[in-house]
Amino acid sequence: MESLEAELDRARDLDVAALADAIVEIGFECTRCGACCKAETCAGSDDGDGNAEPESHTATVFPDEIRRVQDAGDQEYDFRDVARPMPYGLEDGPEGPEGETFEWALQTDDCGDCTFYSEDESGTGACTVHEDRPLICRTYPFSVALGGTSQPMGEAVDSAGMVRAHECEGLGRDISRAEAEELAAALKERAVREVEEAIAVRDAYEPVETGPGEVVVHDSEGQKRPDGTPLD
Repeated sequence: MESLEAELDRARDLDVAALADAIVEIGFECTRCGACCKAETCAGSDDGDGNAEPESHTATVFPDEIRRVQDAGDQEYDFRDVARPMPYGLEDGPEGPEGETFEWALQTDDCGDCTFYSEDESGTGACTVHEDRPLICRTYPFSVALGGTSQPMGEAVDSAGMVRAHECEGLGRDISRAEAEELAAALKERAVREVEEAIAVRDAYEPVETGPGEVVVHDSEGQKRPDGTPLD
């Protein structure tokens, strides 16, 4: 596997025009179905045997993106209104989740849907912080196959060049060149940011021995508590 530094060079060298070509070839138009913002199964639902099966929506968000969403619109959000520790890597202890994780995820509601997702009476979805939404939301359902970076969106269902398309009912629809180029620019920015974040986390990492019910998030700015404050 190549080094993160080599992968960062590849990300920075991505050709936006070539990415846009691939997006046009695959095709995409958002139908506002909300599938990318919602949990697959409501956390409060029942599997038929009396067992709840929570499958919360998870979307990676960078520290600076959290702060931008906090200041979005007319409402100032608390850190925990925006983000939560990424659950992957955490263990379920007697006092709740515990351990170390290396990313933040957008906050979810009781059903596991993104807390910033809403639907009108017709069922059409919308993002309440659309102008300030994170890069992963701006670029869904696409990702770039750089080789070393794992993709958080699951298996691809289509591809063209280095662009991978993930499950979405809007795939295969016509997209204008201007829209494709805007999406491609955001896709390159996200690819670069993901590797930069990974390098910063690696360089700043210091193992922490967590106690019962204690969670520590390692991000590019250091070690933090679930409320976003630095770990002393």
